[in-house]
Amino acid sequence: RDTFERVNKNLETLFPRLFGGGHGYLEMVGYDWLTAGVAIMARPPGKRISRIHLLSGGEKALTATALLFAIYLVKPSPFCVLDEIDAALDDANIGRFCDTLKGFTDKSQFLIITHNKRTMQAADRLYGITMQERGVSKRVTVKVDEI
Repeated sequence: RDTFERVNKNLETLFPRLFGGGHGYLEMVGYDWLTAGVAIMARPPGKRISRIHLLSGGEKALTATALLFAIYLVKPSPFCVLDEIDAALDDANIGRFCDTLKGFTDKSQFLIITHNKRTMQAADRLYGITMQERGVSKRVTVKVDEI
């Protein structure tokens, strides 16, 4: 119960930061803490509160990201892989996502698989795979702070 309440409090703080407004929170579905489910309630700026399945793709991705970061504030992991988490986000949301992500890099390392140039600009290092010869892959590393 304590963990649920801490994650919920973090979500209430992170949701408006990632969305630039609005409100998000968790709601227990059921009465028994051991068997109850959890509903993610979200109200992006200018919309009514709804369950996550009623949101757009970008809103779902940003809500899930807010929940992931809310959990990280309770129990950080030393390493996290995010695969195209930013694919459905527009430029304004990408900026808020990258700003929020930077606040977690002191406790965790993030490996983000992305095609988004703005997300790449926020990275410390870029790793790419190129194929100079047919069938032969080569890793390319760029330290962004050295460029």
